[in-house]
Amino acid sequence: MKLFKQAIFYFMLFSIAIVACNRNEKAQKTSNIKIVKGLYSFGPEMKSFTLCEDGREYWVADSVKNLELSYSNLNFEKPYEPVYVELEGYFAKSDTSVVAADFDSTLVVTKVIKISKEIPDGPCAQ
Repeated sequence: MKLFKQAIFYFMLFSIAIVACNRNEKAQKTSNIKIVKGLYSFGPEMKSFTLCEDGREYWVADSVKNLELSYSNLNFEKPYEPVYVELEGYFAKSDTSVVAADFDSTLVVTKVIKISKEIPDGPCAQ
């Protein structure tokens, strides 16, 4: 009976540690959320975002599945046409097993604020 109680105690202690670690990781991601402005291009093999501020390019992971849909609704004749976007998201290290490995970082989109065919004058204008 004593062995059974010890097993349950250690199992509960292990479970609490797992839950605590997962919460910390989620809290860290939400604390790194930023609003970014730039150009987004989408096509069969590429999802990229170019930051207006410095021209750095990132792979895009659309966690809300709204960015690709909004892009498709703009009815482009050809893929990869750049659009101006304002997004909320965070930057993460790129997965080396997919195309994203060509990019140092991935922008994980949590919210689409604005998407437009018209690219404003300034640092984003090509």
